[in-house]
Amino acid sequence: MDLGLEGKVALVTASSKGLGRGAAMALSQEGARLVICARGAEALQETASQLPGESLALALDVTDPDAPRRLVEAAVERFGGLDIVVANSGGPPRVRALDIDEQGLDSALNANLKTSLRLALEAVPHMRSRGWGRICFITSYGVKQPIPELAYSNVARVGLAAWAKTAAADLAGEGITVNVVCPGLHATDRVKDLGVTARLGDPEDLGRVVAFLCSEPAAFVSGVTLLVDGAATVGLL
Repeated sequence: MDLGLEGKVALVTASSKGLGRGAAMALSQEGARLVICARGAEALQETASQLPGESLALALDVTDPDAPRRLVEAAVERFGGLDIVVANSGGPPRVRALDIDEQGLDSALNANLKTSLRLALEAVPHMRSRGWGRICFITSYGVKQPIPELAYSNVARVGLAAWAKTAAADLAGEGITVNVVCPGLHATDRVKDLGVTARLGDPEDLGRVVAFLCSEPAAFVSGVTLLVDGAATVGLL
C-alpha cells in the first residue's frame, strides 16, 4: 500500500530511542523528511544516521516550554512546511494515586500533556496553510485501563486523549486528523530496565501503526484512541 507520505515533512519528538525512534524510522522509510529530537545528542545522531531519508536532528528537551515552537520553526525553515507531528515523551515516575504531590503532578502534566498540546498548536497553522495534516500522540494503554502505580501518567495522558478527541472534531473537514496511539508493553529501554518479562511488542511495528495513521489512506480516521497492546488490556472499549 502506498501511504502517500513521499516528501511529507514530519516532526517526531523523543525519537532517539524506543517508540519515538520506531515512528521516525517508519515515516522515513515511507519517504517522509524528518525532524527528530531528544535530549541526548549522541543517541540522536546515531538514530539520524540510520534513517533512510533526509532528516534534521535537534538536541532539545521537548518539555522546555519554548522547544515546540523552535522545533516547528526549524522544520519550516529546513523543509518549507510541516505536515505531520508525532508527539512522544517519556513517562513520569511511578506513584500510587494517594501518594501524588503537587510538584510531581505539575511535572507530569507538563511532560505528558502540555508539551504535546504546545506541539499541536504550533503545527496546526502550517497544516491549515497546506490543507493537510496529521497529528498523532503516543501515550499509553493507561488511557484505557489506568495503571495502579502510574497515577501521574494516568491523569496526564487521559487529559491529552480528551483534548485530542475534541480537537479532531474541531479540525474535521480541514484535511487534518488527530489520533492517539496507546501502546502496551514494548521492548524499549525503559520497559527492559523495569525487568518486565511479559510478551513485548516491537517498537518498529508500533511505528508502522503510527505511519498508517499519518498516511493519506487514513484521511477519514480521526478522533481515534487506538490500543496497540497485543490484547493485554481487558476493557471492552
